[in-house]
Amino acid sequence: RILYTMSELGLTPDKPHRKCARIVGDCLGKYHPHGDSSVYDALVRMAQGFSLRATLVDGHGNFGSIDGDSAAAMRYTEARMAPLALQMLRDLDKDTVPFHLNFDDTLKEPEILPARFPNLLVNGASGIAVGLATNIPPHNLSEVIRAVDLRIDKPKATLDDFMQVLPAPDFPTGGVLLDTPEIRAAYQTGRGKLTLRARVHIEKGPLGRSLICITEVPYGVNKADMLSKILKLSDEKKAIFGCIHDIRDESDRTGLRAVVEIKKDYDPNKVLQKLYKYSDLQVTYGVNMVAIAEGKPLLMGVKSILHYFIEHQKNVVTRRTRYELAQAQARALLLFATCLPFLYCTSELYTDVFSLAFSP
Repeated sequence: RILYTMSELGLTPDKPHRKCARIVGDCLGKYHPHGDSSVYDALVRMAQGFSLRATLVDGHGNFGSIDGDSAAAMRYTEARMAPLALQMLRDLDKDTVPFHLNFDDTLKEPEILPARFPNLLVNGASGIAVGLATNIPPHNLSEVIRAVDLRIDKPKATLDDFMQVLPAPDFPTGGVLLDTPEIRAAYQTGRGKLTLRARVHIEKGPLGRSLICITEVPYGVNKADMLSKILKLSDEKKAIFGCIHDIRDESDRTGLRAVVEIKKDYDPNKVLQKLYKYSDLQVTYGVNMVAIAEGKPLLMGVKSILHYFIEHQKNVVTRRTRYELAQAQARALLLFATCLPFLYCTSELYTDVFSLAFSP
């Protein structure tokens, strides 16, 4: 609904940004009769590079940070569609998807979007419902497209074949995904537990101290909270973490960097292993790939998700082709009727022209 509202406002990537309050107001008034915070929070998330693998909204202003800072109020921020969002809406005006009336029966809105790329896998999904929950990890766009191609070219390809082109999820905040059998189990059954670690390296510090430098954090981890938890551990578990001399956040506009300074004569690698165990330097990501397919929620593996995406695209392309054929036939009839008074030819030629104009 947000993307459709932005397309109606003409907020394409080549147009100026528009106030988010205008986008939220139009979405509320036309299609989504709920609280404005639900719309604005979703809009903000679509603009956060640390939340989505491929952002769908190009934001201008303060849209929050990985430290958990909230975005500025919608009256201050501006937005427009990102280039990839155009692929979510491509051919929407060619009867590619069904439309239905909005909540007050004054306008029509699409039931689904054409979505010319599998956004469900690229950006993932996370949410809860009544008795249901879903948690789909994000993936690399190029790898997902190659997996779609493989599914089309080789319908009988095995899961191992798919994992050659789509080896694992790709999280926007980086980090390290441990290569465990759980990745294959998640792709096969739709459920699994992935282990994510921060990207860390060790440097030599002043006065013989060692520096544990964190340059990427696990997906979904609040950096400020993570460092606060490490500081709390150094106070509560002095027997294990009493060797920590200082904890600093050295992040700036050039990138993320946090430092845990270890006292002299302590092994930083052993401290790092303990930090993996007790802090958010290592977290578990629970995969639960539940999505709506054929009108009902299903727990699906990667092959099933790709299958339903391809079926959706077949339907989109078929409907688009029928629409373009009808437009071409209507145009041909108009041209034929316009030229009819100027045609001085035999009835056989009339028949030939008419058959050519309307032949499949």
